[in-house]
Amino acid sequence: MKKYVSVLCFILLLLLSVKLAMELTAKFSMPRTELRENRQEKEPKVERKVTEKSERVKLYLGSDGYLSQLFSEKDREALVNAFQVQEDEVYSFLQGPRSWEEGIPWSGEWCLLGVRGNSFGNFGCGLCCMANIYDTLSPYKVSPWDMCEYAMSVTNYSPSGESGAIGWKHMKETLRFCGFTCYLLHKPATYEEFQQQMEQMESAIVLISSKEDDTYWKDTPGHYVNIWLYRKEDDTVFLAEPGSPENNRSRIPLRYVYDALKTISTFQYLTVEEYQEEDNQWKADGIDELWNAP
Repeated sequence: MKKYVSVLCFILLLLLSVKLAMELTAKFSMPRTELRENRQEKEPKVERKVTEKSERVKLYLGSDGYLSQLFSEKDREALVNAFQVQEDEVYSFLQGPRSWEEGIPWSGEWCLLGVRGNSFGNFGCGLCCMANIYDTLSPYKVSPWDMCEYAMSVTNYSPSGESGAIGWKHMKETLRFCGFTCYLLHKPATYEEFQQQMEQMESAIVLISSKEDDTYWKDTPGHYVNIWLYRKEDDTVFLAEPGSPENNRSRIPLRYVYDALKTISTFQYLTVEEYQEEDNQWKADGIDELWNAP
């Protein structure tokens, strides 16, 4: 998404210029009566109308659909998709030492760090998910360990030798300092409601447990994973799985997530709706630890 912004701004500016030139030409060729009538009409603003993500997307420039006339349907879809995060732009950090030792992409030496003898590989899943969100949706790049240190500095999050997993409220508060609008939610009564929520979200951090359902996750009493890019046509999400290099960056049925949500937790998931640069109080950039970049 970051890399398309300047190109798209240039395209829209070019289209506005062409549109203005065409309107001026048309006005000079109009009879005076038509020109007077046109002046009395309110000029439409440039707008971009987008239906649900799963439906056909239409772009308009003014009321005459000029942009639709200029581009083919394939080009219009490409233009709209350029505003959205693509799978290859999603960050998906891994937390554990096995991934680092084997040189698997997205792993890093943050797995060797820890607090009071408690290794990051034991508690870092939520922090990996938060770093994924920060690096994917903002112009900056940090490591999961950077996110851990920042969370400790702006909240009272304090991992111990026995327990280190970041809690829901610390997670939300830290992401708020990073410029994100987030909500903590409970598992909805119906799967259909969960589907509708995922259609509207940029991303979500979900807490899953194999005690709730072990169709996909095995021997997992509680674990944060990060989901992206819900696709209605096949009812799947793109999974960033910090604890499993085999499952990381795969598409899985959203139903697996819903069924495995850990209901005994205070909340079951955190949704991210938007990022605002002016609300970002951190703006850190750069990963100091060695890592296996993809």
